[in-house]
Amino acid sequence: AGKPGGKQAILTEDLGSYLWNHSLRENEYLKELREETMKLSHSNMLSDPNQVQFMTLLVQLIGAKRGIEVGVFTGYSSLAWALLLPEDGKIISCDVSDEWTSVGKKYWEKAGVDHKIDLRLAPAVETLTSLLDSEEPESFDWVYIDADKSNYLNYYKLAKQLIRKGGVIMLDNVLWSGKVVDESIVDDDTVAIRNVNDFIANDDSVDIVMLPIADGLTIARKK
Repeated sequence: AGKPGGKQAILTEDLGSYLWNHSLRENEYLKELREETMKLSHSNMLSDPNQVQFMTLLVQLIGAKRGIEVGVFTGYSSLAWALLLPEDGKIISCDVSDEWTSVGKKYWEKAGVDHKIDLRLAPAVETLTSLLDSEEPESFDWVYIDADKSNYLNYYKLAKQLIRKGGVIMLDNVLWSGKVVDESIVDDDTVAIRNVNDFIANDDSVDIVMLPIADGLTIARKK
């Protein structure tokens, strides 16, 4: 394919600050959790706050009540989802680290939304498979995938069975710091992301868009 037409802003540091100052709306609990997370050794695993805000807006637009998050880290995005969900809403948050998720738990409680977050500490493939057995297929509104890259395609396939028609799957890190277009890079994670990107690009059962936000975000809407 040729180069796309149209203009695209080059995100300089100054322009990034402009976006941040004119868009980001964090409440006190999200801000406190982000600031604590930034002090940790793996702070680079924190989802971009503007991206999280974009995704929560998208979830609101589809009238979502039930979602799944694959990869929690310190629970910043879990908190963001829970804050917008109605009282009868629920997010199932999948992770394997008690250490990292414990950081976010106190903020979930302080914000008064911990009852909306069902944390499942187990390999996510197992959790998603068990949900297919215990819940009605096509009973979730959205799934957000931001975990081990080697399982991205497995997560996507399971997520597609779990979401309703009109529901969305969001995948983070799909541009992988530009490594996806460098054919000399063939490590397992990069290859796994290329594979899921290729699979989704050819999946006619969804409508898709891949956005150059943060490290790349793909949104797939189930037809």
